[in-house]
Amino acid sequence: MAIRASTSGISSPIELREALVGAQYLAGDDLATAAYLALALGKPLLLEGAPGVGKTEAAKALAGVLGRRLVRMQCYEGIDASAALYDWNYPRQMLAIRQSTEAGLNLFSEEFLLVRPLLDALRSPRTTLLLIDEIDRADAEFEAFLLEFLSDFSISIPETGTVRADEPPVVVLTSNRTRDLHEALRRRCVYHWISYPDASLETEIVMARASSVARATAEAVVASVGLMRQEPLAKPPGVAETVEWAEAATLLNAQGARWPDAFRRAIGVAVKDQDDLLYVAPMLDRLLPGEAVQ
Repeated sequence: MAIRASTSGISSPIELREALVGAQYLAGDDLATAAYLALALGKPLLLEGAPGVGKTEAAKALAGVLGRRLVRMQCYEGIDASAALYDWNYPRQMLAIRQSTEAGLNLFSEEFLLVRPLLDALRSPRTTLLLIDEIDRADAEFEAFLLEFLSDFSISIPETGTVRADEPPVVVLTSNRTRDLHEALRRRCVYHWISYPDASLETEIVMARASSVARATAEAVVASVGLMRQEPLAKPPGVAETVEWAEAATLLNAQGARWPDAFRRAIGVAVKDQDDLLYVAPMLDRLLPGEAVQ
């Protein structure tokens, strides 16, 4: 089987994993394999997992590795085709009408077109990576529209004609699994579930992202975050919060705060919900790192 050009010379999942490490994204073998197969087969990559496990960061790192511009479409409730594909700049059209003295003014030329993420990716399939972020936040109608887009990678603009990608663009979809996605959408993708990293991998992520943090501090923070994720919190700390908590506590310690008070004072970096803060307050002595970072 011929490998598609979208792999940018990466010949195996191992090479892709090493390249992602170079982009400061520590991917496991399973994620690297899923991403490589999506690239090689020309299929979208669907990443599911809890908020904060690194799905969006994976797409950003993949774009960097491939040398592509990231085109991000953030999904939300009520998003429609005009927000995803294209729209017309009506105020500019009206101004052109008022100012024009030409009888044959074309109000649907390129200068009046507002390019949205999907059209952007279709126009530049070799130089972009399309990230469809949090597809589960969109409604079922938009998902059905997206299913059609992913089938033939073309759109019809009534005023100007059909735009079709000359090759499948690189597409990454993410989902927090707040609702089930349609089976037809899943069938069109290479699927991977991203879990919270194990303690050793998360420690390495902290060390890679926060150069000022001591390893003992990173290990202690990762252990504490792991305990917090076992509690029924509305918004458990993600990997980004782990990194930021380690950085914030290290900063406060450098300014004179003692351990573990530095962690206690920086708790708002890790836990970002008032109800969660009230819940963990009585158990902070058990959850917070202690003498391990001395």
